[in-house]
Amino acid sequence: MDISVSVGRLPGPGETILGGQAVIAPGGKGANQAVAAARLGAGTTMAGCVGEDEFGGPILRALAAEKIEIKGVRRLPGVATGLALITVSADGENMITVAPGANGECGPAEADAALAGPPDLLVISAEIPSTAIAAALAGAARRGVPALLNLAPVPADAAALLAAGVDWLVVNETEAAALTGEPVAGLPAAARAASVLQGQLIQGQLAAAGPAAARPAPAGGRYAVVTAGSHGAALAGPDGTEQVPGFSVSSVDSVGAGDAFVAALAVGLAAGAAPAEALRAACAAGATATTRRGAQTALPRPADIQAATGVTGPWPAEA
Repeated sequence: MDISVSVGRLPGPGETILGGQAVIAPGGKGANQAVAAARLGAGTTMAGCVGEDEFGGPILRALAAEKIEIKGVRRLPGVATGLALITVSADGENMITVAPGANGECGPAEADAALAGPPDLLVISAEIPSTAIAAALAGAARRGVPALLNLAPVPADAAALLAAGVDWLVVNETEAAALTGEPVAGLPAAARAASVLQGQLIQGQLAAAGPAAARPAPAGGRYAVVTAGSHGAALAGPDGTEQVPGFSVSSVDSVGAGDAFVAALAVGLAAGAAPAEALRAACAAGATATTRRGAQTALPRPADIQAATGVTGPWPAEA
């Protein structure tokens, strides 16, 4: 659950400032990405954990209202639902602190639930334990399901996760810097970082020991994407590096923009779009999400994206 407060500017260390009225609404990276994918027309299943508290029920009802399959979401007694404390400045920048709560109980059962079917594409965010991420990646490998990992936030054992067989890695500038050890700011730097990370995906897979090493590279190869905020995003894959500039929109709140980006990229890829086409659509979706306040409330539908950026897809026909 998100608790958001708008302020004139973000506070400094040790500083207390007054903000506007607090807004309490369902959120979380995984849930936001599921909602965004569903709004773009994808049949979407959510797996994870919430608590049997005052927040768990409303979160599940909000997911169900978006026609998301929630049988893979467990309610845990005696555990608090995950909580995000969000401060948003007048220029749309934000600071977020997450108390994982029930998210920390996510594990192999949720990985199995997410892969039931199996799906066309598995999307994983990193607000869950690394053991759960590893289980999901291993399960995807066994079932031949392509996996997109949004490594946000970056865990301490990120290198081991990247060696487990990630088909698509998506990170922002801050996360890319943590993974590469080099500062990343702007689209050219994002392209360089994406190239380095794509190399890590390949080399990590080759160097991996044990069962993870048995996973072959997918037919399309491995890809790394680094988002650069309003500047756009960069993609590195088997055919080289590509940069997609950002879209000019009237931004009021960047919360949820990354989740809209990840979801749109995943939906585009699952719909059969070429990587560059899916990346452009993802940039358009992320930009559109910044034009409205909130997280899930701001996640766009195809008509919203077209109105804000002129981009029409690729989305499933029923979107």
